[in-house]
Amino acid sequence: MVRTVTVGLDGSRESRAAAEWAAREAGLLGLPLRLVHVWEPVPDPVAQAPLLGAETQQHWTERVPREAAEGIRSRHPGLDVSTAQLSGRPADELLDAAKDAELLVLGSRGLSGIGGFMVGSVGLSVVAHAERPVVLVRADQQAADEHEKDPVGIPSAATPFRPVVLGLDIESPDEELIAFAFAAAVRRGTSLRVVHGWNPPPYYAYGLAVDLELHAELARRETVALAEVMAPWRKAFPDTEVAEESFYGTPAGHLVDASRTASLVVVGRRVRRAAFGARIGAVTHAVLHHSIAPVAVVPHD
Repeated sequence: MVRTVTVGLDGSRESRAAAEWAAREAGLLGLPLRLVHVWEPVPDPVAQAPLLGAETQQHWTERVPREAAEGIRSRHPGLDVSTAQLSGRPADELLDAAKDAELLVLGSRGLSGIGGFMVGSVGLSVVAHAERPVVLVRADQQAADEHEKDPVGIPSAATPFRPVVLGLDIESPDEELIAFAFAAAVRRGTSLRVVHGWNPPPYYAYGLAVDLELHAELARRETVALAEVMAPWRKAFPDTEVAEESFYGTPAGHLVDASRTASLVVVGRRVRRAAFGARIGAVTHAVLHHSIAPVAVVPHD
């Protein structure tokens, strides 16, 4: 069965931006696009109100994906676009829809740019439990935002893509995560920027303020370790330019900074099957909320 790029659509500004991003990505991947609209049933007394009757609900659930599909087909001729109307809890239905998807794409509010909180409860729940990669797209994302500015400084979708940024933990680098980032860079014809953040072991911490040589040695070790992790990937993708950056401090802040000039930020989520349930992780959580660029979260063991 051919996988699709699937997008959750509810008619909001952020979901429309997500649908446009998903359409562009489906075109790059050469895959069909599937628009999924989830209607969450309301209590009977509310459903029977004049403005929320059964006919109004049916009209809304049919209109949202139909109009979105018509618009996408006109803007992306040749793209295979289908729609699905589901009923239930949005997070559950989207997770189920994601099982057969190459990517699941969702919208994020992006209320106040880099200082704001982008991801709502549904998006966080889906990211925490999805078995397939999930991409979060902010509400005002435009195609030109993913590209370099033209020679006179104007954003343009006709210029090359900005780099793909990969957040990497070199203590447990996951091949699926790295491969996803390289594939994203290759299909965009752009470079890959690998960002690694590190902190010294606790027993070193108190001496760093006065021991600059020790700090320099730790930084060198982290840089060398990052280069060793990436060396076989450079050989596997010789045509992709790779920039490796190792920074002192938490990686979340460095990734958010890098997102300002990225076409896509790729981070991982370790799949946890313990009794206490799924979680996103502090770095990925922070990047999801504050990234300027779309964020792809790749689940891995």
